[in-house]
Amino acid sequence: MQTDSFVLRHIGPSEAQIKEMLKTIGVKSLDEMIYKTIPDDIRLHDALNLPKAMSENEFASHIQKIGNKNKIFKSYIGLGYHATSLPAVIQRNIFENPSWYTSYTPYQAEISQGRLEALLNYQTVICDLTGLPIANSSLLDEGTAAAEAMIMLYNGRSRSQKKAGSKKFFVSEEVLPQTIDILETRATPLGIELLIGDHRKIEFDDTFYGAIVQYPAKHGAIFDYTSFIETAHQKEIKVIVAADILSLAILKSPAEMGADVAVGTSQRFGIPLGFGGPHAGYIATNEDFKRLIPGRIIGITKDADGNRALRMALQTREQHIKRERATSNICTAQVLLAVMAGMFAVYHGPDGIKYIARQIHSLTNTLNDAIVKLGLNQKNKVFFDTLLIKVSNAEKVKEIAEKSEVNFLYIDKKTIGISINETTTLSDVNEIIDILAHAENHYSFKITDSPVSLSIPISLQRTSEFLENEVFHLYHSETEMMRYIKKLERKDISLTDSMISLGSCTMKLNAATEMLPLSMPNWTSIHPFVPVKQAQGYHEMLKGLEEQLNIITGFAATSLQPNSGAQGEYAGLMVIRAFHESRGDSHRNICLIPASAHGTNPASAVMAGMKVVVTKTSDNGNIDVDDLREKAIKHKDNLAGLMVTYPSTHGVFESSIREVTKIIHENGGQVYMDGANMNAQVGLTNPARIGADVCHLNLHKTFAIPHGGGGPGVGPICVAEHLTKFLPSNPIVKTGGRNAISAISAAPFGSALVDLISYSYIKMLGHSGLTRSTTIAILNANYLKARLEKHYKILYTGEMGFSAHEMIVDFREFKAKGIEVTDVAKRLMDYGFHSPTVSFPVGGTLMIEPTESENIKEIDRFADALIEIKKEIDNYKGELDSVLKNAPHTQQMITNDEWTHPYSRKDAAFPLEYISENKYWPSVRRVDEAYGDRHLVCSCNPIEDYMED
Repeated sequence: MQTDSFVLRHIGPSEAQIKEMLKTIGVKSLDEMIYKTIPDDIRLHDALNLPKAMSENEFASHIQKIGNKNKIFKSYIGLGYHATSLPAVIQRNIFENPSWYTSYTPYQAEISQGRLEALLNYQTVICDLTGLPIANSSLLDEGTAAAEAMIMLYNGRSRSQKKAGSKKFFVSEEVLPQTIDILETRATPLGIELLIGDHRKIEFDDTFYGAIVQYPAKHGAIFDYTSFIETAHQKEIKVIVAADILSLAILKSPAEMGADVAVGTSQRFGIPLGFGGPHAGYIATNEDFKRLIPGRIIGITKDADGNRALRMALQTREQHIKRERATSNICTAQVLLAVMAGMFAVYHGPDGIKYIARQIHSLTNTLNDAIVKLGLNQKNKVFFDTLLIKVSNAEKVKEIAEKSEVNFLYIDKKTIGISINETTTLSDVNEIIDILAHAENHYSFKITDSPVSLSIPISLQRTSEFLENEVFHLYHSETEMMRYIKKLERKDISLTDSMISLGSCTMKLNAATEMLPLSMPNWTSIHPFVPVKQAQGYHEMLKGLEEQLNIITGFAATSLQPNSGAQGEYAGLMVIRAFHESRGDSHRNICLIPASAHGTNPASAVMAGMKVVVTKTSDNGNIDVDDLREKAIKHKDNLAGLMVTYPSTHGVFESSIREVTKIIHENGGQVYMDGANMNAQVGLTNPARIGADVCHLNLHKTFAIPHGGGGPGVGPICVAEHLTKFLPSNPIVKTGGRNAISAISAAPFGSALVDLISYSYIKMLGHSGLTRSTTIAILNANYLKARLEKHYKILYTGEMGFSAHEMIVDFREFKAKGIEVTDVAKRLMDYGFHSPTVSFPVGGTLMIEPTESENIKEIDRFADALIEIKKEIDNYKGELDSVLKNAPHTQQMITNDEWTHPYSRKDAAFPLEYISENKYWPSVRRVDEAYGDRHLVCSCNPIEDYMED
């Protein structure tokens, strides 16, 4: 065995297993299988022009060498990003723990109770600190959270506002610059008119529907927005407060000022800077918007025994169901980071959070006193952690500070900003004093004590309590915290337990070597707005990844800024929109989308200001080319483009794809390829080869970033030469094309830290390993298909009877017997498996994608489970008390003294022999979905609710 070959560690089947699988499929070689799967006219004839693979040891040295080019300065830049102290117990047991980072979005509630509880904790933190009753389980960052809130208020306008055409949205000039840029991006295609100005001077009228203010303001000033909000409400205008979550431990909450919505980032709760992300954005609001709030809400319900259970609530709001009528295209969130932020609050409790906030504020007061002593003018009358300082020469300050490896915010030639953070010490404050004294030719002095102090006016001080639930009071020792995390971890299924064969999700190996750099300080400690020369390692890695993706897709340029697949979709469409506008074709707004497309596609198109026209699907599941041609010709004068997933969401390489893209181009449109299924393309074909102009990729699928229980994700876009000039920009750090669209995400390079994973994945697989991985992904899918098709109907295949990397198994015929596909999904839990994708893209089916990382033994176990379930279906006689209808079975149920069911305990919990070797027990029985929606509760109850009278 070649022990230094990463490809052998990444790919599941051995050479002997591959031969056995090929025999089962009925082909003689992998080449024959690929020939029968992928149309010959789109095959690549040359190997990917990438270097040969690095070994894991070679890569470890390589990434350390690049990382050393990043310079770890003490950054007091602020602007929404701050150094933090991540408790080691959270870093070790969550951030670095595959049981947490390899789990999927908790659609299957019964096997997700651990992270659902962790997310409920997070929602409670957000609700308590903002004072608002409803929060979701995270958004992508602060900027996109603000944009989602702006659109939520737009969609929630009153009937009179809609009738009056109220489309103006006020943006305080004190809002973070990156947030304003994203607001502009999102507002323009929807016809929302932004008015940016001073919140103290704005005069509202009936043309306004909403407003946003920053708390504290971008350069640290604190305003009491109570009267501003009252004035807005008199005109029926809703107000968003973008709030620093840590400051709310000592500042009056947004709700207490009358805010309708609060947004922000939870990065300050222990999350590393990571050159801008990933960080969990937050949004909280009131009951009026519970059905409009974007993203996922974790709610409390009950299971079949009436016991408390958790689930994702109000899922009918999601884009997969509502499609073009969805209120948002949000799919991936930032679950892993939200879990960590919630645990930060659990570990420290309310007193600990107050202590951190007071320490920061006290050190800021100490620095402020010193600045006055230096004879400098500090402009912020009220502040939490940030000072706005007039200096003689900001450039001189910068020169001296950088020699001391310190970064400040340089606003203009005579103004700087200094933001104190959780890691700042009194020694650091003295260093800052030395720098300023030197720059101002003033004698320096040393502060020996920084007493706890509060300079915030009483009217702005927080008086309300927060984090009263017992979970925030029980786990303050590391021993107890470690056990609590482990208790939750054991409730969930992740890739550490078994294969997760979710179709269109690509749950492949997230290798340890890929993950290790994420804990290295020279990657975690870099502020996104540091000078380029301090982040040379990041720029080298990111440029390298862009070049890798260009080669893989066949395109000319890449933007890594979109921090989810849905963001990538939106970015790609906005680039197409900009292209048409640059040619004087701003009227081109028709987007053709096949009926089989991802639900995010139509939602993204509507957000980009396009009108969706759905094209038909033929009987064999492919795009109806005649219908597409007819609609393209009909709309040729206004055609913006086509959104197409390839291979299709039905798991097929459609042979007509080049004809399809040609039709679009002949009628003036551009082709956007959804890269959700790129795992079946890499090295064998590419988006440019099929005729696309732009695609997004899911780095959290094809390129090994873990799903994290529902995020982080990265959704870069790759574009052809004629679209490169429109790639997205950032208002602070230069990036993007010559005629760039405004920002898509808050940070210049999105979730840069986790891009390390995809960079390492490509480096260690090399050109041949990448192609091999794609080939084995297709092999595994077709082997599983060969095993299942004797027992179930496989809905769609290619022209030669082969699937791409996934397949759809049809369960609709069993509905006549009273068996739903949900029963099968829940029964798989008893066999130790997470269900494949349920009822998408076709109702009553399972979409299955095994990925290249699973070997024949694991695939056989999964196949055996489904085959055994087929026997259970065949034996089902319509009784409600059955092994299928009662699934999943908990340990409590199986060990109960009474057993009145007509089947045995063994059949319930151990239906196949392999299960007893490593039994997974769901912690709750089947959850009641409807009850949870009717009785929406999305935060922990206060501690009083647990006290006995």
